[in-house]
Amino acid sequence: MKILAVGGGGREHAIVEALARSGHDIFACMSNSNPGIARRAKDCLLVNEKDVAKVVDFATTKGASLAVIGPEAPLEVGIADALEAAGVPTASPTKAAAMIETSKSFSRELMAKHGIDGRAKFAVASDMDEVKGAIDKLGEEIVVKPTGLTGGKGVKVFGEHLMSRDDIVSYAKDILDKRIGGSAQLVIEEKLIGEEFTLQAFCDGKTLAPMPAVQDHKRAFEGDRGPNTGGMGSYSQAGGLLPFLKDDEYEDAVGIMKGVVDALREEGAEYRGVLYGQFMLTREGPKVVEFNARFGDPEAMNVLAILEEDFGSICESMAGGGLSARDVVFASKATVCKYVVPEGYGVKPLAGEEIRIDEEAIRSEGAVLFFANVNADGERILTTTSRSAGVVGIAEQIEEAETIAENAIKHVSGRIAVRHDIGKQAMIESRVRHMEQIRRHD
Repeated sequence: MKILAVGGGGREHAIVEALARSGHDIFACMSNSNPGIARRAKDCLLVNEKDVAKVVDFATTKGASLAVIGPEAPLEVGIADALEAAGVPTASPTKAAAMIETSKSFSRELMAKHGIDGRAKFAVASDMDEVKGAIDKLGEEIVVKPTGLTGGKGVKVFGEHLMSRDDIVSYAKDILDKRIGGSAQLVIEEKLIGEEFTLQAFCDGKTLAPMPAVQDHKRAFEGDRGPNTGGMGSYSQAGGLLPFLKDDEYEDAVGIMKGVVDALREEGAEYRGVLYGQFMLTREGPKVVEFNARFGDPEAMNVLAILEEDFGSICESMAGGGLSARDVVFASKATVCKYVVPEGYGVKPLAGEEIRIDEEAIRSEGAVLFFANVNADGERILTTTSRSAGVVGIAEQIEEAETIAENAIKHVSGRIAVRHDIGKQAMIESRVRHMEQIRRHD
């Protein structure tokens, strides 16, 4: 098949590699010059990924018979709708269905309307009186979120980023005044206590085919300190669970996602594509932190690196219907992804700096390299203000996969930063102990 891939980050490189493994012809649209994607593509267009007209023209000119959209921003402006209208089936959701990510108020209200499990207590506010009323109702142990897209960096949590009622009010005022997330609206919800995990699933509007669970690490610095980022790395365990996650808890999360897909179909916004559920495993079971209308980044690298089926055929089934969970098989392997980011990432990242990546040495360590938001300038690789490259170790056990990733990361140099603690035994054990502690309070 001729397949259009949109996006130029690590998630999109993982998508393109999975398509290339199955022998499909790839045509890529991206705003940065990702060398990994460029090598795999028959042709590339450097373009603003939200420029719907140019992307659609490229797809039709190249004769694409299927499209896959990586990032959320093009979905918000209706790129899937436009591609479908131009006769290109798309394994990504329409603008209406993508509101499950692009509007946090929509997703919370959809779950409440349809009585879907896993809901946090919440309130939507559009002015300061509503903000203060929400704090009075929910207390100060809360989370404040712009309702729109913020690249994973807009959420602030009481006790971590917000230390008092005054801090909450001040941040809420910033959101409303500056229209952070694109609108003068925010969501305030109860602070969930537990362990976060990601569950992604392929979806054709009715059928869900869930993937292995992954745990991402958002904080910039080791020990889960520092500002939130788009994600510094992630790990998964052989068999699809996580060291702190039980089988019934995984199935409960799948059930919540199925409820959301059914609700969207009832609302006339059938969901086709990858659905990402971020959950907090609490003592009451999994509760929804947020939904994304696409693969996670870095979580796409964990799961697509061990997908054993033809990813193009799965995308075709998502776009056209007929998806079967039986046709989706992952290798029973553990994975650890560590992101290389520009020095200062999360605060003031250094853009335009050269980084040196010894690809052959990384391969010799048994790791897989995914280029992310970098620009190829001849033989040089230059940083942007976002993440630079993901390195994934794959093995029978998490500990072994972490060693592979850690050894491989040594072959990347420059003004960079890495969270070395991701996937290490001490970090994993601390998560298991934390969850055991929470369960003991039942």
